[in-house]
Amino acid sequence: MLTLHRVRGVRLVHDGGLDAGHAVVVEGAQIAAVGPYEELFAVYGARARVREWDGVLTPGRYEPDAAALLEAAYHPDPREADELGSEPITGEALAALGMTEARWGASARRGLQRLLAAGTTALTGPFTRPAVRTAVQRSGLVVLPGPAPRVLATGGPAHFAVFGADGACLATALAGRLVYRRR
Repeated sequence: MLTLHRVRGVRLVHDGGLDAGHAVVVEGAQIAAVGPYEELFAVYGARARVREWDGVLTPGRYEPDAAALLEAAYHPDPREADELGSEPITGEALAALGMTEARWGASARRGLQRLLAAGTTALTGPFTRPAVRTAVQRSGLVVLPGPAPRVLATGGPAHFAVFGADGACLATALAGRLVYRRR
């Protein structure tokens, strides 16, 4: 399925220049085209679903500290908020929780949701806990050995995020699939 993402502008690299009025066409897991919205709509509009975002589309964030965020912190379940709060728990408080592999896996899934909500599309491991490693693999996030340039390009993977004027993430897509959308 074709999707035309209409935004205020596109950054081909995360901190690059803004191409105002540009849009991105996604077909399956790949970027089919990047260019001025009007031109892309003329070519793809009749066949594509159009998604409109009030923000800037970029390759998304890279999280170099993902292993620490997911394996050295517990992300509480919302049902535990009264007892544990909503922020990640580390250090001595974490040691007191008596973590099991199942609990690590659930925590990692909630941590990954936080990363996706921040516009993260790539991260670095290694992930040594089996439950965390499984959660990361299932998330679809790109695991890199270290920092690497992430570029939006025709024919490339459709991993991107859309950020609003306030810097908040509006949407995150991995392999063309929306995995986070701000409500």
